[in-house]
Amino acid sequence: MYLQALDLVEEADRLQRRFLRYLGPAGEGVSWEPPVDIHEGQEGIVVLFALPGVLPEDIVVRLDDAALTVNAVRRARCAPSAALIRRLEIPHGRFVRQIPLPGRRVKIARSQYVNGCLEILLVPADSSE
Repeated sequence: MYLQALDLVEEADRLQRRFLRYLGPAGEGVSWEPPVDIHEGQEGIVVLFALPGVLPEDIVVRLDDAALTVNAVRRARCAPSAALIRRLEIPHGRFVRQIPLPGRRVKIARSQYVNGCLEILLVPADSSE
């Protein structure tokens, strides 16, 4: 029963990320969250954000003691005026994704944007910093 409940929570979380959420008026009213993979190994913590269609210059990365925060804008592609839109599933607009960090201090060792994915490598911060 417990495993079924965990599966339902994961499915609800996945579905929530797929749909737009209305947060308020104006240009920042619509938000979405990109999917993220997190792997920890000998090199450090790798955080991979799926951001297809987001321009690298529109991405802002911020690191503080509590979280890694990435925000950006995926600009909407305008269909030709004569086009009949059959389906719109790809979210666009502004997003903010915050990843809570483990108890130890980390720093960004490497960040790269390739093929629509932002990969950030976090490593332990020196105590002297």
